[in-house]
Amino acid sequence: MTERSAADGLAALIGRAEGLGRTPPVERWDPPFCGDIDMEIRADGRWFYLGTPIGRPALVRLFASVLRREADGQYLLVTPVEKVGIRVADAPFLAVEMNAGADGVLTFRTNVGDVVAAGPEHPLRFETDPATGGVKPYVHVRGRLEARLTRAVQGELLALAETGPRDGADWLGVRSGGRFFPVAPVAEVAAWME
Repeated sequence: MTERSAADGLAALIGRAEGLGRTPPVERWDPPFCGDIDMEIRADGRWFYLGTPIGRPALVRLFASVLRREADGQYLLVTPVEKVGIRVADAPFLAVEMNAGADGVLTFRTNVGDVVAAGPEHPLRFETDPATGGVKPYVHVRGRLEARLTRAVQGELLALAETGPRDGADWLGVRSGGRFFPVAPVAEVAAWME
């Protein structure tokens, strides 16, 4: 990819997220807890209220802007005057687009309009999916909130994988923002291929 096309790709990614506004300072708000509501974010990124999908993207983005995850793992919608608990099946957001910049930075756009550059402030992490044994990648978005990479974005990311050292062994991983994010030991990856 040329430097020009990488810059154009990043500009396009950010352009698709424009107009979504800034997120409020929910980490600083401490209103009283008002109980749980019947709202759920499913593993496929769809939001439901009372068992019905929330079909308006602007409403989903509004709820996403006041979402917070507590240290104990509980997800809350927080306003200056109240907070309510909701259920989240996996990660609350999906990383639906990635741009690999010529500067070695991987930038992700979420389904709710956040744009983050993977690096020290927005690390990537990888889990093993117990159901399939495959890899599930996540990127930190804000607060304690993460986005799980969609299958298409995961494929783009893993196409950039390289070998790097970790704890005296060779690991497969990806680089972004001057940091190496390990996926799995090379020996383990070789076993997947058998």
